[in-house]
Amino acid sequence: MDHTTIEIIILTTTFIGLMLIRVPISLCIVASTLSVFLMENFGLDLIAHKMIDGLNTYALLTIPFFILAGQIMGEGGLAKRLIRFALLGFGRFPGGLAMVNCLACLLFGNISGSASADMASVGTVMIPQMVKKGYSKEFATSLTISASVQGVVVPPSHNLILYALAYGAAAPSINALFLAGVFPGFVICAILMFAGSFLAVRHGYTMKEIIPKEERLKIVFDGIFSIMPCIIILGGIFTGWFTATEAGAIACLYAFIVTFFFYRDILLEEFWPIILKTLRICSLVFFLMAASAAFSYVLTILRIPEMITHLLLGISSNPLILLFIIACLLILLSAPMDMAPLIMIMTPILKPVILSMNIDPIHFGIIMMLSLGIGLTIPPHGSVLFIGCALTDTPIGKAVQSMLPFYLILFVCLMVIIYIPQLSLWLPHFMH
Repeated sequence: MDHTTIEIIILTTTFIGLMLIRVPISLCIVASTLSVFLMENFGLDLIAHKMIDGLNTYALLTIPFFILAGQIMGEGGLAKRLIRFALLGFGRFPGGLAMVNCLACLLFGNISGSASADMASVGTVMIPQMVKKGYSKEFATSLTISASVQGVVVPPSHNLILYALAYGAAAPSINALFLAGVFPGFVICAILMFAGSFLAVRHGYTMKEIIPKEERLKIVFDGIFSIMPCIIILGGIFTGWFTATEAGAIACLYAFIVTFFFYRDILLEEFWPIILKTLRICSLVFFLMAASAAFSYVLTILRIPEMITHLLLGISSNPLILLFIIACLLILLSAPMDMAPLIMIMTPILKPVILSMNIDPIHFGIIMMLSLGIGLTIPPHGSVLFIGCALTDTPIGKAVQSMLPFYLILFVCLMVIIYIPQLSLWLPHFMH
């Protein structure tokens, strides 16, 4: 057994062993990386240098801006206004509340950029409303869990930013990735709305929610103000007026003014806890990125991406078959691991594969987001699944059972995104 093989075994066993005893994933990455560095006699100064290099990029500023904007709008009454806005269009139809749920998750995902925030904010308001109208708690919870996955695909998804940074040299721009998520987001929402309405009617959940005429003008007014951050982000990127980072800063300012001074949803004194929560999230993300940069260096010197490329190309030379295999692999890996570390670990590993098969990295980025997003709904680690169960006090077993038809629906969405690449590619190529 040669020296490289021994190092690969030590890297793998250290990482998996620490993960099994529930060591935080960032520390698993650092410890496994450190074991190889020590075997190679690289010295601790090199690992520190690689970790710092992983954070030395201007694009990283985008993440705290969008997280802060999402936190501010999430703490306010944004979710309620978006739901009322969606009700105005679809509440009148049989199974309309199921359609409203999916649309509200899409609209809120366009602001929060997070599936977990989507689930917590929309689920808190929408699930009790659906149960009150006769929907079963399990159905309402499963639908919201599934619809929340849209948050990782549509702009301003934080995970798309991580993907661009993890990709490294010749990475697609964050602007292009944001644009790439627009049409797939609409398609996923349309499929979920149709399927959710069909299942609701089939189960006999046909109660309608009709908004009184005298309230409609105010609801439209509130809805426009609520989706304005999304319009600012996409409008600025479409026109080229500002970058994704600048769009995040402007969205933050808008969210601050509207939440604290226009609607006065929360007191100004509550801004400090929001800042602290944002800092905690950012510190976790940045430490993970630093650790992953050193880990990627180890993967490169051990030639692991090259080995994975030869392995996958040995299975098939058809890019569509390979994308299907990779998507299934990502879903399986996301069951025991969180989404952000998987993006940072798997992107540099899979990059040579997609380059050798001439797969557009923008298209692959959207496929990766949706695949890992589906993983957020799968036990034992599915964070969105656990948030949904905690919100409604639903046992995990019952939630998974009621999720079965929605897993099929999400898988159909994934196949559509894989096999119709123009959904992801037309808008970025048109705008550039």
